[in-house]
Amino acid sequence: MIEVGALRALRSVAALGTLARAAEELGFTASAVSQQIKRLERQVGVPVLAPAGRGVVLTPAGQAIVDSAAEVFQALERCAEAAQSVSEGAPRGTLRVVAFSTAIRGLLAPLVPRLAEQGPDLRVEITEQDPGEAWHSVGAGAADLALVHDADGLLPAPLPPSLVRRRVHTDIGDLVMSRTHPLARLDGPLGGGDLAGHAWVTSPPGTVCHQWFRRLFADEPDVRHLVDDFATQLALVAAGDVVALIPRLARPPLGDLVSRPLRRPPKREVHAVWRRSADTSPAIRAVLAELGAFGT
Repeated sequence: MIEVGALRALRSVAALGTLARAAEELGFTASAVSQQIKRLERQVGVPVLAPAGRGVVLTPAGQAIVDSAAEVFQALERCAEAAQSVSEGAPRGTLRVVAFSTAIRGLLAPLVPRLAEQGPDLRVEITEQDPGEAWHSVGAGAADLALVHDADGLLPAPLPPSLVRRRVHTDIGDLVMSRTHPLARLDGPLGGGDLAGHAWVTSPPGTVCHQWFRRLFADEPDVRHLVDDFATQLALVAAGDVVALIPRLARPPLGDLVSRPLRRPPKREVHAVWRRSADTSPAIRAVLAELGAFGT
């Protein structure tokens, strides 16, 4: 009989291209994943992987197994959800959630206590992952639910048919400054002409927030500091005359700082992603309800 763990290992190797990356996603060692693949090959009697440069590719037999594995995992998940639902729909068991950092801070952390009240037997495990990795983790069975954003093509459209997504939040960027800064004295939303001539702290190049920032300016802005952590950005805003562009999800209490909206603020839609076969999961539905996802 083919083992479910071996099927999951093969599917992850196929998606990620190397034993090492699959092992990292599954939480095993590369040696353990290799042993699972070898055991699968002994069970089916043919090779399922072939070397390809520094990675591996599926053989025709391996591809056939991966194509059929989705039905196996969906059936197993339906069995698990049916067992859960007999307990009056109360969320229970372990729910593995992956999300980008600001979604964890702004969306997930506040609802953890409410989920504990609804389901004392529910264990929520949260792991930080970038959106491009998070939706794949759900598809590969390494996570049950993902929160991802759609900025700059990080979320494929459409998703694979085995996955479902639903919008749960719209994140918006605002300017943050000291109360004595000249921009703080302006009324109403700020536009491009208001921003010229001021010094800035922003996220490093290559990040979504840096791309948001650069789109505010026609000319080269005066960037004094490049910092990835938003709390550190706010510390620099408080310590000097720099201004920061901060997503609302990432914003802790501002204290003596103030925020000002933009006339054309940068936005990103936040989506929940889960496997279609887990639609009836009480745990997933509890999280979606807390996020206000139903009816959006």
